[in-house]
Amino acid sequence: MSKANPVRDADEMFRESTDELGMAALREESVREGDHHDLVMSIPVEVQIVLGSAEMPVSELMALKRGSTVSLDRRIGEPVDIVVNGRRIATGEIIILEHDPSRFGVRLTGIGDAAK
Repeated sequence: MSKANPVRDADEMFRESTDELGMAALREESVREGDHHDLVMSIPVEVQIVLGSAEMPVSELMALKRGSTVSLDRRIGEPVDIVVNGRRIATGEIIILEHDPSRFGVRLTGIGDAAK
């Protein structure tokens, strides 16, 4: 049984690693500027519509059952927050969709700084 040569093995591993890095750099260079835009635009984001919130002690939370009512901190007709990946980006108003009256939608009323 022959012993492995640690110096040769390390040199070989280094050569393989640098070859892989070189190939990765070539692949990176081959991506055109427009491709970056497409990549970014295809990233999924989570969009939430926040009607309001409520704060209560755990004891009240644990006492909730079917039919219980939770009062929110907003009134009917007040704007709702549109939150993307945890950040508020806009405000809007709840609407009923014309093409499907069984569904809600949100009409944007403020975007960016106008949403504050």
